[in-house]
Amino acid sequence: MSNRESLLSLNDKITAAVTLLKAGKNVAFPTETVYGLGADITNASAINQIFEIKGRPIDHPLIVHFAEVHLLDYWAIDIPDSAWLLAEHFWPGPLTLILPRSSHVPLNVTGGQNTVGLRIPDHPIALALLKALGENKALAAPSANRFGRISPTSANHVYEEFGSEVSMILDGGPCKVGLESTIISFYNSEAILLRPGGIPVESLEETLKQKIKLKENLNTSLRAPGGLSSHYAPVTALEVWPTEYIQQRAQQLNKNGLRTALIAWSGSDYFSQVTNENTHLFLMPADPIGYGHQLYATLRELDQDDFFCMLVEAPPTDPAWLAISDRLQRASYKTSIHL
Repeated sequence: MSNRESLLSLNDKITAAVTLLKAGKNVAFPTETVYGLGADITNASAINQIFEIKGRPIDHPLIVHFAEVHLLDYWAIDIPDSAWLLAEHFWPGPLTLILPRSSHVPLNVTGGQNTVGLRIPDHPIALALLKALGENKALAAPSANRFGRISPTSANHVYEEFGSEVSMILDGGPCKVGLESTIISFYNSEAILLRPGGIPVESLEETLKQKIKLKENLNTSLRAPGGLSSHYAPVTALEVWPTEYIQQRAQQLNKNGLRTALIAWSGSDYFSQVTNENTHLFLMPADPIGYGHQLYATLRELDQDDFFCMLVEAPPTDPAWLAISDRLQRASYKTSIHL
C-alpha cells in the first residue's frame, strides 16, 4: 500500500494505521494545527525512530496526544484545578498542557524531564486514530518535518519532507489552524505561557479569570517543543522588517540584482513602487487567523522558488498576532546577510 494514496475507506485506513503503529512503525496524521509524526507511546523503538527521522535532539520533548479528557490523570499527576478547567473548556483543541508526568509516560518522550506535554487534537481523523489505539494508549508526536524546519500543514508537505521514510501518511486535507498549539505549563501549579499558538492567551485568561505569566519573565529551565530560538525556518534566508523600513531593504537587494520574495499583509498599493523583476510581492491576509492558516504553506512554496531572500513585513503588535510574531522571529533567527 502506498504511504500517500489508497482506495481504502477511512475506517480501513485507520485500521491499517493502528496495525502499523502497534508494529512499531511511524504514521503521519493530520491535526487542526499541523501534521504530526506519531509513534505508540509504549514502544521505545518507535519513539527513537521519530528522533532519528527528524534529526531531533533526544532532549527535546514530544507532545503526547490522546483522545478523552477524563484520561488526563492517566498521563499526568498533581493536576491543579486550573489545568482541568482549561482541558475541559478547550479540548479537543490547539492547547498543550505541561504537567508532572505519570509513570505511564516514559522519559524518552519527555526529553528526560519529569514533565509531559499533553493535548487532545481537534481533527476527526486524529481522534478516530487515537480512539482506535485503545483507552490507555497515546501517540507521542512532534510535527512531521525535519527538526527546525517549516511545519507541514498538508499531507503533501509531509511526503515532500520524508517520502517513504514514514510508513503511512493519513491525508486529512489542509490544517484549519496552521500554527502549532498554545503551550501552557502548570508544573508549579501556576499558569505560564511557554509558546503562543492556536488559542489566544486572552481566551485562556478569560476562562481562568487570571493572568498567565510569560516564560521570558521567569527563571525557568523547563524545555518545551518549539522553544528554541531558531525554529520553523525555511532554507531560504528570512528577514522580518517593520513596514516603514522594508521598502528600503527591498530596494537595496534589488540594486544588487538579487531575487527577493516580499511577504506583506498591509496591501499591494504601499509596495507597488518596489515590485519589479527582482522583487516579487506575495500578499497575506490582514487578519491573524487567515495569516496563520497560510503562513507555513506560503513559506514552503517560496522556499522552493530559488529566491535569495524572503522579506517579511512585521505583523501588527496586537496580542492576536503574538503566535505569528513568535514563529517569524524564530524562523528568522539565524539569518545573516552581508552585501
